[in-house]
Amino acid sequence: MKIAPGGVCKPGTTRVNKTGGWRTYRPVYDYDKCIKCKLCELLCPESSVLPKDDGFYEFDYDFCKGCGICANECPKQAIEMVLEEK
Repeated sequence: MKIAPGGVCKPGTTRVNKTGGWRTYRPVYDYDKCIKCKLCELLCPESSVLPKDDGFYEFDYDFCKGCGICANECPKQAIEMVLEEK
């Protein structure tokens, strides 16, 4: 197989291939603490934080890699990283 310079896979393949399978920790919301500031959605490098109709958010665990940026940046500590159970 020949690999093209500058890349090892075609663009957009992470939306086809579920990349959350190797996660060690997963984010979990405490909706009582959430102030709907959108920082989690804006800062997620995988776009795994999805808005819900009620203004809160949910995680797309198929693509969340468990980096913890959302939990680290949440001003109200409404997101906790918990050990992934398989």
